[in-house]
Amino acid sequence: MPPPEPGTFWHRLDAAETRARLGCGTEGLSEDEAAARRQSVGFNRLPEKPPRPAWAVFLDQFRNLLTLMLLAAGLAAGLVGDTTDMVVVLAVTLFNATLGYAQERRAGRMLGALKAMLAQKARVRRAGTESVIAAEGLVPGDLVLLKAGDRVPADGRLVDGQDVEADEASLTGESEPVAKTTQALDRDAVPLAERVNMLFMNTVVTRGRAEMVVTATGPATEMGKVAALLDAAGEGQTPLQERLDQLGRRLSLIAAVVVAFVLVQGLATGEPLAQVLLTAVALAVAAIPEGLPAVVTVTLALGMVRMAGRGAVIRRLAAVETLGSTSVICSDKTGTLTLGRMTALEGWALERAHAFAGDDRPVGLESALAPAGLCTEARLNPATGEAVGDPTEVALLRLAERAGALPEPGRWRRLAERPFSSDAKLMATLDGDGAACLLSVKGAPDRVLDLCDSLLTETGPRPLDEEARQAIAARMEEMGGRALRVIALAARPASPDEDLATGLKGLTLHALIGLADPPRPGAAQSIATCRAAGITVKMITGDHRVTAGAVARELGLDGEVVSGADLDCMSDAELAERVAAITVFARVTPEHKVRIVQALKARGHVTAMTGDGVNDAAALRNADIGVAMGRTGSDVTREAAAMVLTGDDFSTVVGAVREGRIITDNIVKFVRFQLSTNIGALLAVLLAPLCGLPVPFSPIQILWVNIIMDGPPAMALAFDPARRGLMEQPPRGRDAPILPLSRLARLFGFGLLMALCTLGVLWWEGGAGQDMVRARTMAFTTFVLFQVFNVFNARVGAESALGAAALANGKLWTALAGILALQAVAVHWGPAQALFHTTDLGPAEWAIAVALGASVLVLEEMRKLALRLPRLSS
Repeated sequence: MPPPEPGTFWHRLDAAETRARLGCGTEGLSEDEAAARRQSVGFNRLPEKPPRPAWAVFLDQFRNLLTLMLLAAGLAAGLVGDTTDMVVVLAVTLFNATLGYAQERRAGRMLGALKAMLAQKARVRRAGTESVIAAEGLVPGDLVLLKAGDRVPADGRLVDGQDVEADEASLTGESEPVAKTTQALDRDAVPLAERVNMLFMNTVVTRGRAEMVVTATGPATEMGKVAALLDAAGEGQTPLQERLDQLGRRLSLIAAVVVAFVLVQGLATGEPLAQVLLTAVALAVAAIPEGLPAVVTVTLALGMVRMAGRGAVIRRLAAVETLGSTSVICSDKTGTLTLGRMTALEGWALERAHAFAGDDRPVGLESALAPAGLCTEARLNPATGEAVGDPTEVALLRLAERAGALPEPGRWRRLAERPFSSDAKLMATLDGDGAACLLSVKGAPDRVLDLCDSLLTETGPRPLDEEARQAIAARMEEMGGRALRVIALAARPASPDEDLATGLKGLTLHALIGLADPPRPGAAQSIATCRAAGITVKMITGDHRVTAGAVARELGLDGEVVSGADLDCMSDAELAERVAAITVFARVTPEHKVRIVQALKARGHVTAMTGDGVNDAAALRNADIGVAMGRTGSDVTREAAAMVLTGDDFSTVVGAVREGRIITDNIVKFVRFQLSTNIGALLAVLLAPLCGLPVPFSPIQILWVNIIMDGPPAMALAFDPARRGLMEQPPRGRDAPILPLSRLARLFGFGLLMALCTLGVLWWEGGAGQDMVRARTMAFTTFVLFQVFNVFNARVGAESALGAAALANGKLWTALAGILALQAVAVHWGPAQALFHTTDLGPAEWAIAVALGASVLVLEEMRKLALRLPRLSS
């Protein structure tokens, strides 16, 4: 029979009707029927976008405006017969593109090595026979058998099982396991987190044994529906890309105006067309910071490598800079700000309180915690240290292990068991060691306390009077008010034939244990660091409001707490208006998370979103930068993210933000450095004809300055350490220009000084019939030496460039020594002289060039000193 139509409310049907609708009975499908259905619905796998072809990734490197402008200039040079300049320009653009392509492909390989597969195997019953098959072979109607620790391979209706619980945090965000039932629900519209008779793909069974009928596979699963939300979210530009595009548009406008002016002026004065076009090409090349794409790519790649060493894999290069501009981090709670596992944090036993923080052994509590080691279905593997079972039971078992309260291997034998049930809210076991028997109980404190008539003290049990009961009740209420899950432990000696169904009386209360998913070590400090850096942290979770608020307070997050129901009552405009004041979003759905991110972006924030579950994927894609957890995160989430954390630690995000700020800072340094060079070259080429002088540089000489002379120092700037106070400053705004007007004015001053000195040398050396080749060589060398000194101006703001920071980057000094050597080769080596149209210079000429080049640094230091003097005198 064909599979049922999608949209069936499976949670409303009872087990028999579910089997009937899916035509599987109690024996399961036959192999032939399963194969026929697979032909109809396809394999049980999520659709994957094919990897982008290498040629498309390569062409992406040409999408920025500066690169396109450089290509146009190179083609224009070829049209007027200047093949040397054309070849050099095209080679430069090809080099930049190849470098960017190689880095992005490398990032893809790193992510591929990190990926973990979803459930690959499933135990099924087909035609009455149990077997293990590949999970992708499941079809609707298959009977799947599950036990504690199994990952659910598809969506299904629970039709048989007892005391089943499932961890659904990856789908709903609910940090505690959900108790499941086989009973039908009585309404159609039931939230995903409350469909307690359903199991969902990629969630984990934490307790009991279950049999489910598969109701949906692949894209039709709830996980597949969330993944489909990603298609609606495109990948926008990063703040860096926006700023560089803005800079490129401004430079292209300036270049277009200047080139048009030169063309009109040249043609009006009767200059040969070829000469006018060559001058125009030289101007266009002078206006474009050709080294910018390469240096930005290398700087981002170096940051990517450093981040990978700290546990953060960057999938897209530009995302590195986005971190430096982040103003809001929306963090998932479970597993990111918290450890992602239930942990015993404190307790009350032997009539006093105990703290269980850290790995210290609870001393003197062996007898009090004995029920935690006996009354459990969780299992501990002593060889690997791993525990399997319900998270609460695992936490109690690990506490018993630390306290030395685990039963000796082989000593105790389970005689009887009363499994945990949601009705009784307790579990009981009867264990014997051959000489004696012990009845152990754990469960909800109010239920267990009703069964107790004594209290364990250091001297033994004493009667549990009304005063003691009130004190215990107050302790339970106090622990619960701090969002701790309180479990009571009790026990008493017993006979081997005890009836656990009716004989749970006369117990001795051993302990109250408070459990929670605790904050990660260092998370509070990381949040404080964010606050100092002007970055707001918001917690987004599927947990209950009270639990989320308690964790937020412990982490130092102050502000309003709202639930998903509250968000449903707000319009998008209202949410955008209120979002700044809200710190915690509890009980939210994937759609809510997307709305939150969009509201923050509407307020001008650069938003980072962290998450691990499928329910986080759409929000990660919508955020400016999505951050996925590498260990616990799903494949869908990792694919949606721009950054993957191998350690699932929030502090890694903060470290990555710091690295992003360093990278952004160093890129801005290079832009300052390169633009002052471009302004100087542009003014020199533009003013030369107006002063009756020949153009001082050929296009290839300008490329030499912009790439070879500026390139090594600029790349060395990528190794500049973080400047003082970098993480105490507010993040750069989304709309903030890469350079403010005050800085642009200063760069114009540097460029004008370079242009005037260069033209002055050209006029002085080329006057009175002197050798014009020598004059242009002198002008060319002077302009190069300006860059050697100007790089120190670019590294700092208002502070002096000659302080301790001048020696902080040894690679910069190496780069400067290298470019001086290269300029000497360009001036004195025969083949280079033919290429660059240069000639030998004498020591005196070199000295003049050095003195003029140093003037850009000396004059700037004098200006800063003049500004500091009034403050020093006061």
